[in-house]
Amino acid sequence: MTDQKDVKYPLNLPETAFPMRGDLAKREPAWVKAWQDKQVYQRIRKARAGAKKFILHDGPPYANGDIHIGHAVNKILKDIIVKAKTLDGFDAPYVPGWDCHGLPIELVVEKNHGKNIDPAKFRELCRAYAAEQVEKQKKDFIRLGVLADWDQPYLTMDYRTEADIMRALGSIYQNGYLYQGSKPVHWCVDCGSALAEAEVEYEDVNSPAIDVAFEVKNVDSIFATLIDRGHADQDVFDEDYYSKLLIGNGGEKLYVAIWTTTPWTLPSNQAVSVHPELKYDFVRTSKGVLILANELVESTLKRYGEENPTTLFSCKGEVLKGLLLQHPFDKRQVPVITGEHVTTDAGTGLVHTAAAHGNDDWLVMRAHFPSEKPRVLIGGDGKFFSSELVELAAIRGLSRQDANKVILGVMQDNGTLLASARLHHSFPHCWRHKTPLMQLATHQWFIGMNSQDEAGVSLREHANKAVEATQFFPSWGRARLEAMIRNRPDWCVSRQRNWGVPMPLFVHKETGEPHPQTLQLLETLALQVEQQGIEAWFSLDGAAFLAEHAPANAEQYKKVTDTLDVWFDSGATHAAVLKRRPDLQHPADLYLEGSDQHRGWFQSSLLTGCAIDGRAPYDALLTHGFVVDGAGHKMSKSKGNVVAPQKVMDTYGADILRLWVASTDYSGELTISDEILKRVADGYRRIRNTLRFLLANLADFDASRDLLPVDQWLEIDRYALMLTQQLQDGVRADYDRYEFHLAVQKFVGFCSEELGGFYLDILKDRLYTTGEGSHVRRSAQSALHHITHAMLRLMAPILSFTADEVWQTLGLNAEQSVFEDRWYVLPAHGLSDAALAAWQSVREVRALANKAIEEQRGQGHVGSSLQSELDIHADAATFEALSHLGDDLRFVMITSRATLHASEVAGTRVDVAASPHAKCERCWHYRADVGHDPAHPHICGRCVSNLFGRGETRRYA
Repeated sequence: MTDQKDVKYPLNLPETAFPMRGDLAKREPAWVKAWQDKQVYQRIRKARAGAKKFILHDGPPYANGDIHIGHAVNKILKDIIVKAKTLDGFDAPYVPGWDCHGLPIELVVEKNHGKNIDPAKFRELCRAYAAEQVEKQKKDFIRLGVLADWDQPYLTMDYRTEADIMRALGSIYQNGYLYQGSKPVHWCVDCGSALAEAEVEYEDVNSPAIDVAFEVKNVDSIFATLIDRGHADQDVFDEDYYSKLLIGNGGEKLYVAIWTTTPWTLPSNQAVSVHPELKYDFVRTSKGVLILANELVESTLKRYGEENPTTLFSCKGEVLKGLLLQHPFDKRQVPVITGEHVTTDAGTGLVHTAAAHGNDDWLVMRAHFPSEKPRVLIGGDGKFFSSELVELAAIRGLSRQDANKVILGVMQDNGTLLASARLHHSFPHCWRHKTPLMQLATHQWFIGMNSQDEAGVSLREHANKAVEATQFFPSWGRARLEAMIRNRPDWCVSRQRNWGVPMPLFVHKETGEPHPQTLQLLETLALQVEQQGIEAWFSLDGAAFLAEHAPANAEQYKKVTDTLDVWFDSGATHAAVLKRRPDLQHPADLYLEGSDQHRGWFQSSLLTGCAIDGRAPYDALLTHGFVVDGAGHKMSKSKGNVVAPQKVMDTYGADILRLWVASTDYSGELTISDEILKRVADGYRRIRNTLRFLLANLADFDASRDLLPVDQWLEIDRYALMLTQQLQDGVRADYDRYEFHLAVQKFVGFCSEELGGFYLDILKDRLYTTGEGSHVRRSAQSALHHITHAMLRLMAPILSFTADEVWQTLGLNAEQSVFEDRWYVLPAHGLSDAALAAWQSVREVRALANKAIEEQRGQGHVGSSLQSELDIHADAATFEALSHLGDDLRFVMITSRATLHASEVAGTRVDVAASPHAKCERCWHYRADVGHDPAHPHICGRCVSNLFGRGETRRYA
């Protein structure tokens, strides 16, 4: 307490070492070091040893470059959850991880060291670079206040983890889901590799959109029995034209019309697809008779500039199956086939089908012609190469864009180009190079979505059931993941890279079939990788290895050179990390990542989990949105709107960044700007000022000596305890639902309304003016003691540094931390429902009184509220609620007098008048007894009693 020996009438003024200004940016690094020195994370593990586990498995960020604001959001959300679960009493270890293989690291190493490097040396450089990046990112994550096993993170390039990723592949192969084949995959020319779905971004491009005519060559053989089969639409039936169809079209040419935005794929065309149930019209135009989907006739002919078309004939698409079509520029014919993938969203309703360049195309061709191979005429470098291009030799060696021009020119000359325009549309791009991808059939390894295990259950079925069994936060994530699983193609898991986990397989040189001892060989190799890393495979003499471990027919097998998709690496960490580390467990309770991970890590983890264990490796998924600037724009260096977490921490402190994350509804986009951060900092100051008041008024309070049992408290203190219990119940429920923005709203509201605007405002007089060790003051301090302890723990998951500062200020065990503790157990308030209802009425009347006083202040009739005297005219119910307070009512209203009057009129009226009495220089109340004691002419009788007598008695406030 303040030394007031020289003050005649001292007050119990608050005092604390907890500063008004947090100065977080400067002080937080010292707390970080203290946490590390004390080994706080390890202490938490010891404190929770044997408790029920809660496992949040960390989705590994990529070990390349500084962390950005999205990384900060992700790690802070995870840290809030882990700390809240720890306070719940769970053993909640948090093991951070990093994704360390893949092309981005290769590109940096190539940039720094050149391209023509020995592969073994190249991998060594990649490993060193990844390790360097991990340390850089780790430093920033630690600075955020994230508590984790930073000394023992998991890295996908750890030898043991690399070996276990290989074992995961072996389990998937054993369960029948891994196969090799030639089918279309997303291919990046710049990467020189296939890409996973999660590596594909969609950007707008401007493409040629063309309509092309394929002439029908076998009209009579298809339509001879049309009427008997009942497929003709009798409402649209030109008998004369039908007769001509039977004799070869009577000189009038018949065409099917297709629409495409990729003219360069036309050399690879193998069929035209129609939907079997759609209605197709034969329409006479100036360009000949065209077959078009009925729903698209109008829009298509408008594109062609046709003004007077005549519909001659209509039939279902299944009738068209078997038509032979002349390719628009090759000397070959292609068939019409049926497929459910055909839609009427755009185009003509007849789909150009090239199995080499589209998954739907590949599937429908395989269904109709299982033995026919895709026509692959373009190489991985994006240039045409094939000797099959006899009729279009001019495109050999050309890129797709250049080939488009040649192809359009040829069709323009031969009359098969019906229309040509430019179309602005979304198109898949490489996430690294930002360049357009192509669908290209290449020989790769796939995890088959429709492949079945020994029980006859497909991977897709397992995945669908797993999604159904998963809990989603927010709930809309379920529908998104369901749709992706329902429609996703087989997963291409092979890559043609140097820096990655190898596919440790041996295949037959002629048939390509895996070695019959694949599983045994893979385990032998995994043991070697555990000791030497992936270099054990890359440096392996395959022939010598087989000769030693599988000598029978060893010469007939060769070593696979592909590496695994990095999404397989991270997706398999449930097998390589959760199942392996003794401090973790499988499955995880929660995976938490950004919304893009429905097609990334959430999905790769789901598929590997289902392929290995028949279930997801998680029980719940939490999805957060992306960070945008104050105008809602995506962060971009070129726009100059990037908000770096390092700068925010250096300017405001990590607790402000953490508070911004927690107070933002992460289910949508998270908006950040300097203005928003300033508002968050203002909110933090309100919290800090509240904490400072609490701590300052507990400075002379020793709980072991001064804490009173609740039944000895004043009623308003018990009411404040009830409000605190409400806060704690609400905030804990919000933590359990991962709705942190609601928790922050409740916490800030409690500081500003329940405490600042009500309880603490009323309490100041009792804390400052009553006897220092009096019962009424110790009652107030006992309540503040419990409130402070509850608030300290409730804020700890979010405002971790500030909570630690409060912990130290309270003089709690300096070697421990709040994070080793549990939620505070508040004593029962013991108030009846009637008493609680009465206090609610008190607060309502107090709000009316404050408004009335403010009106009088505005008119200059009163100054402070203590200069006011109130006459409260209340109806029966309100009168009963307030009357039990007696003279304590004035302390609740913070006025010098408050007189309650019964009124027969419904409602409450508050009259305000300026007090005619003198002001007590100590408590500032205006009282008639100021100066009644000649020895103390400037203070009121209450202050005289509190200072020199038995002290005042209060029962309620």
